[in-house]
Amino acid sequence: MNAPTDTVAAPGYSPRRTLPLRVEAARQLRRRRTQVVAGVLIALPFVVAIAFAIGGERSGRDGGPGLMDVATASGPNFALTCLFLSAGFLLVVPVALFCGDTVASEASWSSLRYLLAAPVPRSRLLASKLTVALLFSAAAMVLLPLVALGVGTAAYGWGPLQLPTGGSIAAGESVGRIALITGYVFVSQLVTAALAFWLSTVTDAPLGAVGGAIGLTIVGNILDAITALGDWREFLPAHWAFAWLDALQPQLEWTGMLKGASVSVSFALVLFALAFRGFRTKDIVS
Repeated sequence: MNAPTDTVAAPGYSPRRTLPLRVEAARQLRRRRTQVVAGVLIALPFVVAIAFAIGGERSGRDGGPGLMDVATASGPNFALTCLFLSAGFLLVVPVALFCGDTVASEASWSSLRYLLAAPVPRSRLLASKLTVALLFSAAAMVLLPLVALGVGTAAYGWGPLQLPTGGSIAAGESVGRIALITGYVFVSQLVTAALAFWLSTVTDAPLGAVGGAIGLTIVGNILDAITALGDWREFLPAHWAFAWLDALQPQLEWTGMLKGASVSVSFALVLFALAFRGFRTKDIVS
């Protein structure tokens, strides 16, 4: 299939009715990798709670108090600790998996050209798959702190959020802070999502798209650790990955999160545009 066909003259045909979101979501939900990701995210809070039960509490570490020192103070503290432990890498994996596997897997199964011959317009196919992939990624982001909040509350009780630097935030307000932090973590992962999605449109190997996105994300983290780059690191999405820690103070600080969100969204929009532009003229042979 060499030439894209986004318009088809046929009675009753409507491009907007092709590949409905509910159909694509149901297909992705039945995938084994979706179930494995959900299982891992649900299991993580239990594993962390068991580790704390076995190892006991630690405080007064070198370098001052941190989230790990107040992890068992309350359910909200435990939820934030799980987010802290997973935001650096674990949550990158489901985002890269959902967004990098979505188009490339169709090509690897040799079903992509049949979808386009249905006919599903190329822009509609990408929009449906991207929307569902982002929804599943967002669900993964929400699932972890939600389960952790339940496990932490059952294990350590419901109470105010104890801040590492001293002070506390009321339990009711802490839920809003956790929601804000979860939202920021999702926005900060949009670069990985866009990178994985773009790679998914240029390769027929799902593992290549997923692995490429994860690998380049790791490279970004390595570059951010090179202090010799100075202010240039502020243009790296990885530099702002933990800007949400600014929310863990009595007076909410927005500056770092706003900068991080703007960098992440800017990179993501460029990569999404590249994916749509390249796929519109791509020869589909698989």
